[in-house]
Amino acid sequence: MSRRRGLQVVRGGRGQPPAPPRTVFRQRRKPPRSRRILEAVLLMAAGVGLLVLLLQLPELIDLDSLLLISTAIGHLIGGLSQLLMGVLQLLAVLVLVAIALLALLLLVAGLVRFVRALFGAGAAKAARLPRR
Repeated sequence: MSRRRGLQVVRGGRGQPPAPPRTVFRQRRKPPRSRRILEAVLLMAAGVGLLVLLLQLPELIDLDSLLLISTAIGHLIGGLSQLLMGVLQLLAVLVLVAIALLALLLLVAGLVRFVRALFGAGAAKAARLPRR
């Protein structure tokens, strides 16, 4: 027996050299140090600018509007808590209904087994006895 080699895919045509393998996962080059320093300085400047804006915010905006916003947020939180309580109460009612249905199902199943135990045994014995 001779061993056969599997089929090989030829990349280049006749007379052309095969294409070099592609590098799919190339290592990325690090950006130059000056660019990294510039990015860091710009990020810090943006952070400092936002902090200065937040410090000057009470002078720019009337505080009564902030009180209105906090009141609105308080009402929103109160409404969401009432909604959550309503959903929990509804789930509690559904759990109670499921327990009641399970209790009825268990009662019916027990009653059926009880009736089968009383009357089914005599019928089963009569069916097993040969008739004369």
